[in-house]
Amino acid sequence: MSSFAESTVLIVGLGMIGGSVARGLKQRNPHQQILAVDTDQQQLDLATEQGIIEQGSLTVKEFAAQADVIVIAVPTLAIGQILVALEGTLKPGAVITDVASVKEAVMTQAQAKLGDSKSRFVPSHPIAGSEKSGFGAASGDLFANRKVIITPEPYMDADAIQTVHQLWRRLGADVLGMTVRRHDDVLAATSHLPHLLSYALVDVLVKSKRNEDIFRYAAGGFADFSRLASSDPTMWADIFVANSRATTAVLDEYIEHLQLLRKALVNKEHGFLKTTFTQAKAARDSFVQKIFNPMAEPTAQESRLLDYVVAPGGQVTGDIRVPGDKSISHRAVIFGSLARGVTEVSGFLEGEDALNTLDAFREMGVTIVGPEDGKLTIYGVGREGLQAPRKPLYMGNSGTAMRLLAGLLAAQPFPSQLTGDESLLTRPMQRIADPLGDMGARVDTARGGTPPLTITGTRLHGIDYEMPMASAQVKSCLLFAAMYVEGETRIREPAPCRDHTERMLKGFGYPVETNSATGEVIISGGHELTASDIDIPSDISSAAFFMVAAAISPGSKLLLRHVGVNPTRTGIITLLELMGADIQLSNTHEVGGEPVADILVQHAPLRGIEVPRELIPLAIGEFPALFIAAACAEGTTRLRGAEELRVKESDRLQAMANGLDVLGIKNTLVADGIDIVGGAIGGGEVDSAGDHRIAMAFTIAALRSSAAITIGNCSNVATSFPGFVPLANKVGVAVQIHDQTDSGAD
Repeated sequence: MSSFAESTVLIVGLGMIGGSVARGLKQRNPHQQILAVDTDQQQLDLATEQGIIEQGSLTVKEFAAQADVIVIAVPTLAIGQILVALEGTLKPGAVITDVASVKEAVMTQAQAKLGDSKSRFVPSHPIAGSEKSGFGAASGDLFANRKVIITPEPYMDADAIQTVHQLWRRLGADVLGMTVRRHDDVLAATSHLPHLLSYALVDVLVKSKRNEDIFRYAAGGFADFSRLASSDPTMWADIFVANSRATTAVLDEYIEHLQLLRKALVNKEHGFLKTTFTQAKAARDSFVQKIFNPMAEPTAQESRLLDYVVAPGGQVTGDIRVPGDKSISHRAVIFGSLARGVTEVSGFLEGEDALNTLDAFREMGVTIVGPEDGKLTIYGVGREGLQAPRKPLYMGNSGTAMRLLAGLLAAQPFPSQLTGDESLLTRPMQRIADPLGDMGARVDTARGGTPPLTITGTRLHGIDYEMPMASAQVKSCLLFAAMYVEGETRIREPAPCRDHTERMLKGFGYPVETNSATGEVIISGGHELTASDIDIPSDISSAAFFMVAAAISPGSKLLLRHVGVNPTRTGIITLLELMGADIQLSNTHEVGGEPVADILVQHAPLRGIEVPRELIPLAIGEFPALFIAAACAEGTTRLRGAEELRVKESDRLQAMANGLDVLGIKNTLVADGIDIVGGAIGGGEVDSAGDHRIAMAFTIAALRSSAAITIGNCSNVATSFPGFVPLANKVGVAVQIHDQTDSGAD
């Protein structure tokens, strides 16, 4: 098929949704050829008179052979009839999609009735509409900044998936991917159940003996809630029949909860009611913020004052698996998006930082299904397939994501902008802007060399670059840019740092040469990436907190499963062993080129050490946890040459020194390091400075404290370790979350 702009689009069903598709396409491209089929000749005539469609028909067969793209916008139970009419009449290569809010029933019909064409049927569902119906209610901007869910399967044609994505993106929508079953479950809870309840409430009140008074004196709340009952009854009856399984399941949960509320009402349980309503309000406010004002989301998150209160003492025992590696999760999304073919990812870290990277590639035209239980399906667009983002790409709190994407975007044929939360906007970016500039890129920073980054994509050339400091983020940034250059790029690192990018390049079939003896990486531009499945190991940076927890607390014995033990990341293990920790690795093997192992940690007395400088790059993210080990060790631990810790999510040297002071641990802070004298740990209130690793470090310190430790400003833990608190409680760390946001409320 030619480009989408030159394709002929057939819309079957010229109601509010189908009409809005037609209006939106014509509004954005007056030359788009649009045909329509509807059972109402007046609707077709009106659309023709307004110049929205070229021709209309009462039958599908008249236009089916002319269409490159077919959008089925009829009631759910009528889709099967349309598919039967299309069979045998389709233009070769034609792509078909639908707009139904139920997918399992539609997919079953498509597979049964479309024959060989089923691979080019890509289901979709725009989360947009109103209680109004008909072509007269159609709007060309109905889908702008709204979500559209597509539910592709690996057997579907890659070009068809991309065409459907491009259709909705052209209409201004944000395209998400889901599995069919998850789509139906989610929509049953968020759309179908509210409509069912609205119909039910109005029906109950109509049958009430006092219905006249009820409707006469109804306030705005009733009007808002009952608005959904003005929706098309036929359409919604179809939806409920088609999605009865999922809707019944969520209705049963709702009825059970209603019984609890009824009991609370009968017993006048004010506290239960207030807690329930408070939680519902917070969830609803968060939802509205994310949907209607996403760029302000970090402010909303930071305004939630989450404190951790950790009881003193205890021991750590158990057998656990921590979430997937954040560094590899970022890269899995990047490489899967740039590869040709379908990449299946398991173990993906569903933290905010990695999810922001995922959203950035969706915005650049990549179809990604998930995450669902740590699994992603990425339908790669190829090395040259990214599309220009329509808005700044928000990287949240992740310097890794911003630096990696800066290298990739510098080589694209379109402009872009990278931004982030308040913390990220203070991080140094000149360290990537300068070498990218040497390659011919234009990367403009804010005053002081910080984000946001404004990138003007251009053709680049290879360079020979000696890195002034060991940084996997800088190295990876240049490697992504080097994939697009003319010629060869050589990068030399002064000390070993993370090599996930080099390993993943090889895993996706891209040639790269590494020389551990000289610290040199050599890569040439112009090669293609081939899709490759990825099983992401558990993040050793997250495991580090539990490793230290077991090492410092008497009686502890903890097994950590499937942890990534890439030799460029195992500095924390080496350093703890130098301090005397009892650590054993077993079940060592490789997964997708990355070494993994189970790690058993048992308590043993620790002693202070002088941290070898060559190990600093291999443990740069784990030093907050290591500082707690030092506080529990006999003697002094001395760190020098770690000035990089001052430009992380916080000034980690200063933040940790401040917290150690509060807990009574002697320390001496210097420009590039710290001396920590082990001793008795007290309690008190510590400020995490909004840094997830600081918060988690002082959480485990309570295992050796004489009194409770309160850690303030902990909401950002979700960026790297969702589920940290329940997992900590599971193994024996007694931590509670206190939400201070509404503490002053009545």
